[in-house]
Amino acid sequence: MQENSTIRLFKRGPTAELRLFVFVVLSLSLLIVDVRWRVLDPARQAISVVLYPFQRIMMAPRDAIEHISSWSDAAALARTEREALQRQRIELAQISTHAAQLATENEQLRRLLNVADTVTQPSVAVEVFYEPPNAFSHHLVFNKGSASGIRPGMPVIDEGGIVGQIVRVTPFTSEAALLTDEKVSIPVQVLRSGLRLIAFGGNITGKLEVRYLTADVDLEPGDVLVTSGIGGLFPAGLSVAKVDHVNRDPASGFALAVATPLSHPERHRHFLVLRVDVSPSEPVQERPQNGSQADR
Repeated sequence: MQENSTIRLFKRGPTAELRLFVFVVLSLSLLIVDVRWRVLDPARQAISVVLYPFQRIMMAPRDAIEHISSWSDAAALARTEREALQRQRIELAQISTHAAQLATENEQLRRLLNVADTVTQPSVAVEVFYEPPNAFSHHLVFNKGSASGIRPGMPVIDEGGIVGQIVRVTPFTSEAALLTDEKVSIPVQVLRSGLRLIAFGGNITGKLEVRYLTADVDLEPGDVLVTSGIGGLFPAGLSVAKVDHVNRDPASGFALAVATPLSHPERHRHFLVLRVDVSPSEPVQERPQNGSQADR
């Protein structure tokens, strides 16, 4: 007779609580053994060696981003430092140029002070304000005017001699025509012989012309022309120019001398304006006779 058997649907075994207890005990035992005798270090090192390539692969994107970021930061820092060095180099160059300019101006001012000591007339130190952009005239505008006692007609000098003459004045500025301007004429005297002449702003740029000379005039290249003092505006004895050459025309009987001014208005910024008397002389008035309407 066949025995009836039941179908086992679930595998029977230890309960979950028992398995949990066994695993907890085993874990505690392994912890105690590893802490006391470090028996799991070889296994731990082997596992870390096996996992290291996977760790590097997983960290590669982060490392790449950090590398690119650091490279970008380094490039930006280098660019900033280069710009800072360039700016510092430019500033140092400007400071050096400014210091050299100040040294040159101080030297020129000292020379002007020496000139002022030798000139008997009172003077006013002026500085170039700007130069009018006019190709047909040679003028300079200074930073002082009638408020400082400057009047039209006053001569302008530097350490080389006569620079020009004041032609226009405002309360705070003044304009001077240079010796080479065609509107300027100045009475001069040959330092060697004492011959009195008149020098004009010539048609040659940067030159003076001595006109209306006879062909046998006692004038030679290298002669120094100084102010003669005639006219009262330019004090006598101030340097004006040096003669370059004398063009003599025997056919007409006349000669023309070309000279180079001894002053250098294109090089300097500071000049002296001599405060000479430029007021016109007043005519003498006749006294009214007795019985005139003035006495009535």
